[in-house]
Amino acid sequence: MSHDGVGLRAVMRSVAFLTAGALAVPALSACSSEDEAAKPVAAQDIAPAGRDLIADGGTLRWAVDAVPQTLNTFQADADPATTRVAAAVLPALYRLDATGRPQLNPDYLESAEIVEREPKQVVLYKLNQQAVWSDGREIGAADFAAQWRALSGKDSAYWTARNAGYDRIAKIERGASDLEVKVTFNRTYADWKSLFSPLYPKDVMGTADSFNDGARRKLKVTAGPFALQKVDVKKGEIRLTRNPRWWGRPAKLAEIDLRAVPRGERAAALIADKVDMAEIDPDEAERITLAARDTGSTPLSGPGAALTPEKALRSWAIAHGSDEQAASEEIGAREKLRKEIANYADQQVALRDFVVRKSLEPVYTQLALNGSEGPLADERVRRAIARALDRNELAKLVLGPLGLPAVPVGSHLALSGQPAYADNSGALGGQDTAEAQALLADAGWVPGGPVKEQQPEDEAAGPQEEKPEGEKADSGSDADDDGTYIVGEDNKPAEADREKKKDPKDQSKKHRNQTDEQAGKPLDGKEYVPRDTWEGGAQGAYAPKGTAAPAGAAAGALAKDGQPLTLRFVLPAGPGSQSLRAVADRIARMLERIGIRTEMSKVSDVSYFKDHIASGQYDLALYSWPASAFPATDARPIFAKPVPAADGSLTVEQNFTRVGTDQVDQLFDQAIATLDEDEARALVRKADARIWAVAGSIPLYQRPQLTATRTTLVNAGAFGFQTPIYEDMGFLKKGAR
Repeated sequence: MSHDGVGLRAVMRSVAFLTAGALAVPALSACSSEDEAAKPVAAQDIAPAGRDLIADGGTLRWAVDAVPQTLNTFQADADPATTRVAAAVLPALYRLDATGRPQLNPDYLESAEIVEREPKQVVLYKLNQQAVWSDGREIGAADFAAQWRALSGKDSAYWTARNAGYDRIAKIERGASDLEVKVTFNRTYADWKSLFSPLYPKDVMGTADSFNDGARRKLKVTAGPFALQKVDVKKGEIRLTRNPRWWGRPAKLAEIDLRAVPRGERAAALIADKVDMAEIDPDEAERITLAARDTGSTPLSGPGAALTPEKALRSWAIAHGSDEQAASEEIGAREKLRKEIANYADQQVALRDFVVRKSLEPVYTQLALNGSEGPLADERVRRAIARALDRNELAKLVLGPLGLPAVPVGSHLALSGQPAYADNSGALGGQDTAEAQALLADAGWVPGGPVKEQQPEDEAAGPQEEKPEGEKADSGSDADDDGTYIVGEDNKPAEADREKKKDPKDQSKKHRNQTDEQAGKPLDGKEYVPRDTWEGGAQGAYAPKGTAAPAGAAAGALAKDGQPLTLRFVLPAGPGSQSLRAVADRIARMLERIGIRTEMSKVSDVSYFKDHIASGQYDLALYSWPASAFPATDARPIFAKPVPAADGSLTVEQNFTRVGTDQVDQLFDQAIATLDEDEARALVRKADARIWAVAGSIPLYQRPQLTATRTTLVNAGAFGFQTPIYEDMGFLKKGAR
């Protein structure tokens, strides 16, 4: 899982003093999608080119994080590489366009429409008569029926990660001919276009054994522009070759090789000519940009002028945070540095063959507030934190240096350009320090009381950090551009994806007691506060709640009932999380202005999600959710109100902030049950406004998407919302531009 996911389709996806129902939420009419959805904040960047300009043949070497554990996208351990393979070799009845809207795929469908609404919804699919599996068999109703039975949730022998939508189907049957498939629903389903993409052959879906194990390392039968040739786990490669039975536009590339390259090694892989395309971090993007600049022209202008020692010196100095004079002095003093500069110059020459394609990924980074207990169980405190944030400043911090539009995200459920998008942040309100302080005062948090001792002046600029928990994160961890954790990309079984997920934090008192013992806390039933928050207090010592602070305790921060308002901000410690930590530091300073202090807790990448986010062991955290073209289906588990289970635990589904309301649940249920698209959009927008109002999570910015591609590679790069069209990717003919 990357720190900042798999799309929701592959993943899924409190007691408050002021409830959402009492808030003045703006009324949302059923306006057309064009009124508010606008357009994507940043356009995709894929070097579009006509097929007549693209050479026939060639191999695209494409970096992925790892060879996937499974090729079945409906299993819990599916990852982005699983999705990438499936999109190239399997049918997708609908695929997303550049604005994130699902579009019928004519390679597989002639049409798909609702032919009956009452008494039951019936959808009729008319298949492309040329559509066949690689073994020559026609794609038909038997494949649809097998997938429905496997994913319906009725047979526990199938190890499925999700069944949303398939559980609403009553029956699937052949239509008037073999080219028609009729799907009848037992409950109305607005997001029916999300189903059967990808579509697996009945050979995979027909039995539990074939579903569970038959498609983990191989796909014997496919039906896309490419076919799966080989999976080599030892070498870290997946080879896709042209499908000789493909009936659509012929693939321009002869082969696509997916190669496992850790994030931290991708610049080296580009330089060594091991890959042609790779998602990269901002530092690597800057190196490529400098290499192109040193040619004296754009990368597409060819080799350009030779990289002179002077240019190499300047480029090296900038990359290492120095200046030319300082670098010159060092070079004059140390021969080793001369060799480093020469080697760096050679590397920069190699990087001239690449260009950075950049856009915004359909993923938003959020500040999550754990509302299950402590100060954040009070809605007023959560709202105060939200009102203290300058979201424009945070967006600029991450996106500004990359030259991308720094626009805060205004919705939890869609992104600008998608039909369901509307900026509903007004339901909570913008940055207002005075209002934030008033909310805290109303909640009983006032200046004074036991607070953390003042840090030395040279440390006051940033919040205190704890040492990383566990082992240091491996350099090959799935860290992404801004280091933010994306739910669903940890390459591990996603238990959060199941229909019901129990909160490990609430499962047993014994577990809580063990945790307290490990933390050094007494277990006599009294409430204790850390004495190390007092000046001179012993590290790890605790005093009963209500004990007065000793003389000389620091002043200025807020306290209530003898406890300071100090929140634990949990962050991953991996090498790809620098940008994320910068955002966290800026947030901490914003909160300090209203009297809230934060304790930064860096934890290993491996434990960040499983042991902290999913289990609720945090107060504040940064992670991201992918936007979905079907928010009523995919977003509901993320914002569903947690409910107590029979054993006393808490069922949270994917709502890791543990903040939800009955009203939001009802709005999602209404949106998924209407076939009026305008009404469904209005209901989703209204749900989003209420999600803003309870302040369980605060959307901040879309994640940057930075992709290094060879300068001659076209129709590939930073795809944004769009599903890649594999048959159109390729390399320009010699002399073409």
